[in-house]
Amino acid sequence: MKAFVTGGAGFIGSSLSERLVKDGWEVTIFDNLSAGSKENLEQLVTNQHGESATLIVGDCTRPSTLKNALKDCDVVFHFAANPEVRMELNNPKDCFRQNIYATHNLLEAFRKSKAETIVFASTSTVYGEAKVLPTPEEYSPLDPISVYGASKLAGEALVGSSCHAFCKRGIILRFANVIGPRSNHGVVTEFIHRLAQNPQELTIMGDGSQNKSLEAFNVGTEDSLSVKDIGTAVAKTMGLINLRFKFNGGLGDGRGWVGDVRSMLLDVTKLKSLGWIPRLNSRNAVEETVKSKLHSLGNGGLDNVRKTRNQAKDSDSSEG
Repeated sequence: MKAFVTGGAGFIGSSLSERLVKDGWEVTIFDNLSAGSKENLEQLVTNQHGESATLIVGDCTRPSTLKNALKDCDVVFHFAANPEVRMELNNPKDCFRQNIYATHNLLEAFRKSKAETIVFASTSTVYGEAKVLPTPEEYSPLDPISVYGASKLAGEALVGSSCHAFCKRGIILRFANVIGPRSNHGVVTEFIHRLAQNPQELTIMGDGSQNKSLEAFNVGTEDSLSVKDIGTAVAKTMGLINLRFKFNGGLGDGRGWVGDVRSMLLDVTKLKSLGWIPRLNSRNAVEETVKSKLHSLGNGGLDNVRKTRNQAKDSDSSEG
């Protein structure tokens, strides 16, 4: 079987690619390396069993680069996207181009290929402020409150309509907050950097009470943590004590930013019925992610985190 993975050098895409190769698939990774990196693919390049994946540096917003890239694949995994939910880091124009227009281009190449199935990485933010928790896949109305969530819902509609029109099969994966060693953005990564700068105080956007936790499947843990609890777990794993929290109040209603969903918990019963179970709960996932990130920074631990953060700030200043 041959797989074509967009965003395959990213956090989730690289892990998917590794598993596909391990299971005997021939994998072509398509990534513009804006968010992903070749370092995430080191395990594939140095695979001791001689298995490997092919990397094509390309961009889904440029149709010509897709024309021949996936013509011989059997399954398409579309994991390329601008993953940022916060408006100030993801303006509507970029969101449209990178999440909607790019998906349209890929679907055009998909329908002309021999591939029969496409798997689309969507998000729990398509539900918006769901009134049912845990939220099942059949919940309606789907009413996202962020431009990012709206762009992913548009992507779901494009995938669904394309598959219906051209007799293909589409699978939607609605991911909750995903964390792990290769993640380079999100609340856990931000908390590690903030605590490295000030081990006595952690600033949290909002009031700290926000909970994070065709064919569509919810993908997430079966529990949730408040943002304050996440901060506590990060600090504890980093060995910090006597920590005080500083809440900036956010938008006045407790949210940290425009589009921030205060409470989210997905019903994963449907995916579990196929044999999948979450290996970690939310707290364990946070702890394992922090440990892995600190380990990757070497024995210096917090000192290395501070150094990395300061270097990034210096780089930003020089570029500005």
